[in-house]
This record gives sequence, C-alpha cells and structure tokens, in this order.
Amino acid sequence: MSRAVLRREPDDRIEVLGPDGSVVAPDLVPDLDEETLVSIYRDMRFCRRFDERMISLQRQGRMGTYSSLAGQEGSQIGSTYALADDDLIAYQYREHGAVAGRGMPWEYLLYWMGHEHGNAVLADVDVFPLNITIGDHLPHVVGWAWAAKLAGDERVGVAHFGDGATSEGDFHEALNFAGVFDVPNVFFCNNNQWAISVPRDRQTASATLAQKATAYGFEGVQVDGMDPLATYAVTKAAREKALRPNDDERRPTLIEAVQYRFGAHTTADDPSVYRREEEVEEWKRKDPIVRFESFLRERDLLDDDRIEAMEAKIEETLTTLVERAEGYEADPSEMFGHTYEEPTARLVEQRDYLRRLRETYGDDALLERE
Repeated sequence: MSRAVLRREPDDRIEVLGPDGSVVAPDLVPDLDEETLVSIYRDMRFCRRFDERMISLQRQGRMGTYSSLAGQEGSQIGSTYALADDDLIAYQYREHGAVAGRGMPWEYLLYWMGHEHGNAVLADVDVFPLNITIGDHLPHVVGWAWAAKLAGDERVGVAHFGDGATSEGDFHEALNFAGVFDVPNVFFCNNNQWAISVPRDRQTASATLAQKATAYGFEGVQVDGMDPLATYAVTKAAREKALRPNDDERRPTLIEAVQYRFGAHTTADDPSVYRREEEVEEWKRKDPIVRFESFLRERDLLDDDRIEAMEAKIEETLTTLVERAEGYEADPSEMFGHTYEEPTARLVEQRDYLRRLRETYGDDALLERE
C-alpha cells in the first residue's frame, strides 16, 4: 500500500476520513491497533489543551510570545506516530505536537519562558532545537540525513516547515541537495494557508506546493493535514521510501499537508486584520479532533466517560509541566555562554559586572532596582 499512497498526482489530495469522520478511502486506512488509535486521539486532545494553556500563560505575563497550533493537531501527531522513535525531527516553531508525540519533556516550556535550556533537552528525544528563522533548519536536517546515509544509519530526518518557508532560498537549496544525493529526508510542509498575513496564493504561482518536488527530481504528495490517519499513512510511506534497500528507489519526499491555523500567527498577531471570520468557521468544520473523535466513537473506542478521564489526566499533566517550569531557577550568567567558542573581553567585562551587581544587591533586589 505504501507505494500506492505516494504514486499520485501532486494535486490529488489524499484523504482517509471525511469531515464527519466517515471513512472515504478504506484501502488507505492504516493498520493500527486500538490502543494506538486512542493514543493518537489523546495526544491530539493534549495538544489542543496545551495550546489553550500556553496562550493563557502568555496573556498573564508568565510566558513569552507563543505560536498557536490549534487546527494542526492532525498533521503533527499523525506524522510523528508514523516515525521510528529515533528518527530525527526538525521543526519550525508551531509544531508543538511533534514534541508532544515524543513525550514532551517538561523543560520544553522553559524555552517559551526565555530559558535556552529548554531547547537543549530536545536532543534527548531526537528533536533538533527549535528554529525561529524561517527555513534555516532545512539545509541542516538535509546535512544530518546525508551523514546518516554515509554512516549506514537507518534513520530518517523529518523537517517541518510552513508554506511561507517555500519562498525562502534555504528551501530550494535543501531540496535540491536532497534530490541530487538521495538523502533519507521527509519534507513536511504545513500549509496552513497563511504566512503571518500573507495568503498561500501570494507565496507562489504553482497550483500546489507539493508539485515543487518535481523540480528536484523526487515525489511530492498533497494530503489532508486535518486528517490524522491520512497524514500517518503518507508519512509512513515516505519514511519507507527514504530507507528502501535498493539505492535506486531510496528517495526523499515532499509532503504538503493542507490545513488551517484556527488562531493567530503568534500571540503578537491580530488575524482579524487580514482574514474573514467566515473563512475560519468554514475550516473549523473540518476540525481534526472532532472528526477523529467521530471515527473512534463509531468503533466504540471512545465514549463520554473515557474522554472525561482522558481530560482529567491531561489537566494533571499540564499542571505538572507548568509547575516544574515555573519552579526552575535560571542562572543569569548563562546569557554570556554559547555566543563564541571563547568569550571576548567585552563579554567577560559584562559578565563580571553582572556578577558584582548580584553579589551586592541579590537577584530580587536587582529586579527592583531595574
């Protein structure tokens, strides 16, 4: 089935579940056990609640600027479940679901609270540090995949990015290199229709983003990104293709997951300025959580009691994550590290000045002094 999934025209959008949760492509339904299906739903529901909680923390001044994932749970969780636990994930900044699918260490929240330590711990779950600059991580994950291929390491490098990143030079350079050297990459484009306030149709004159893969010599496929089963099936097929034993068949893949972000680009954005509420409501009728819940209820895998117990556990987990993150005591001197291999005289002077202030006034008094 995996080869058939990818053997489509780039504008032939793959869908397993209809908006109401009914199966529209029985031959593409992944062979997943009941426990895994429920786990996918639980993680999607966790992501939605995580999103709401993080936005609330930001509004209270307890967290920095945050990028909402609401509406994109299906693509993030579905694609991550299709990977091996040690496949490498490189993400942009909205794919919190990819981190959740890897267990989400509590330190992840630290990054959004201003502590770089929250980025470093992601290496423990085979996730590249968060990338803010649009598209810059794409050449890096291709380099990692090329090294993995040369070393005979049977792992895949998966790069998440948005539709806006396809307008960046790094996108072209990364995919061109991947195509020339047949590296084990899966390029996962989260086309959520808007790059901040710029609509998808202003990014490119191409009919689809998936078809851009043709220029680099490998396959592109378009999938319903709000359908977790479809994104699972497509990602699994792409992973298998990247690791085929025959070198002539081992190829990267570009996946365009068509979806929508329900909220603002970030907590610093006001989407009402550039898009209509009617458009948002139209896409919400395809809510990935609602449609997948309908699918599971139809198979007696979910009911109100199970969902209530699931929600209670999610709240407990979120409370623990927030409490641990807010209880973290940062060392301000860390801001002077990792800028240069050896600190410059100017950095040493600034670091020593801060140390003297802390010794004289203490951290709390220093904040009041500011």
